[in-house]
Amino acid sequence: MDQEDEEKTILTDWAYDCYKEGSIDALVEGDNEALEDKEKLEKLVMIAIWCVQEDPCLRPTMENVIHMLEGTVEVQVPPCPSPISIEYSIN
Repeated sequence: MDQEDEEKTILTDWAYDCYKEGSIDALVEGDNEALEDKEKLEKLVMIAIWCVQEDPCLRPTMENVIHMLEGTVEVQVPPCPSPISIEYSIN
């Protein structure tokens, strides 16, 4: 990743932006194996975003993470991991 690109400086924000824009391919650029199952990749990205929420109350328990990974619990659409950074960029 080019450190000159300020948009990608905060990895969690960049990953969330890629997810919201539907361009998760950028997260695994050059990893053809990861691109073979885009549905699984999207699920894993969603789980990861849940796990890095800035507000600890929003993070799932490890038990819930395991259930999401196993597919016994549906993965809900995650919120932005750092809503504070969005607040500053809007103002």
